Amino acid sequence: MKRIIYIGILGFIISCTTTKQAVKTNLRNNQTFELTEISTDRTYGLSEKNPVQVGGVDKKEGPLNERRFLNALAGPNGEEVTYFRAGSCCPIKSKNDPYGFGSVMLDNYRVTWKGSKDTVSVYINMYDYGTLKAPVGFTIKK
Repeated sequence: MKRIIYIGILGFIISCTTTKQAVKTNLRNNQTFELTEISTDRTYGLSEKNPVQVGGVDKKEGPLNERRFLNALAGPNGEEVTYFRAGSCCPIKSKNDPYGFGSVMLDNYRVTWKGSKDTVSVYINMYDYGTLKAPVGFTIKK
């Protein structure tokens, strides 16, 4: 009897943790998130202290979610963007660290568009979920 209660409590805790992390994110298609808003926070996605939280590691879709987010962006005048992964950087605290150390690394992408004078660094967290918005300076792909 104690074993059944223990398993029930454990299942409830796991269920609550999973539900708490989930954020409803619509897909435009399998490769692109449907964004509806541009952030007004000038640090959102453009600073390692305020990364875009795409989540997905828990479902083995972390890198895919990063690309889905970047595929939803457009340049300041609707230009098609191109991007490349510059690498991992910037350890941050996360309860979703799959290795149990309490910290994870962000991914840094360099994003540009036709007519841009330079690339823009976008910092992405694939371990945690958050509301997705286009960073300041970007628009949303039509």
